[in-house]
Amino acid sequence: MAEQNSEAVFQMQRVYIKDASLELPNAPQIFLEKNPPKIEVAVDVGAQRLAENIFESEVTVTVTAKIDDKLAFLVECKQAGIFEISNVPEEQFDPLLGILCPNMIYPYLRANVADLITRTGFPPVHLSDINFEQFYQQRLAAVQEQAAKQNGSGIITTA
Repeated sequence: MAEQNSEAVFQMQRVYIKDASLELPNAPQIFLEKNPPKIEVAVDVGAQRLAENIFESEVTVTVTAKIDDKLAFLVECKQAGIFEISNVPEEQFDPLLGILCPNMIYPYLRANVADLITRTGFPPVHLSDINFEQFYQQRLAAVQEQAAKQNGSGIITTA
C-alpha cells in the first residue's frame, strides 16, 4: 500500500491577465485640458475552486481619471493566477486565497496597469502597495456585519 504524501503544497502554476479594458471616451479633446487628472482607484479580489487542489485567485483594479467633470480615461484590469493547494487545513484556504495569492498576483497587475495607462498618452499611474491582510480583515468584518444585520439583533451568533 502506497503512503500518502501529507506534506502541504502551495504553489503558483500560472499568472495571466484575465480581462483588461481601456477607454478614452473624450479623446482627443481631453488632451487639450490644462489641469491634471484626478485619479480614483478601486480594488477587488475573488477566488474559485477549479479542481480538487487547483484554485484561481484574481485581483481586479479599476482606475478612473477625470479632469474637472470629464472622463480622461478608465482602465480596468483583472489579473489572475492558478494555484495548487493541497494538504492544507480547510480553515487556511480562505486566508491563502484572500491574502497570499493576491499578494503574489498584484505586482503583475501593477505593471500591466501602468503599461496600459502609458499607452493612453497620459503619464503612468503607479498603484500603491496594498496590505491584502488588512483588506481581507475589512471584507471579513463587513460580511460579519451584514450577517448581524440580517440576524436582526446586531449580535453574531455561532452554533
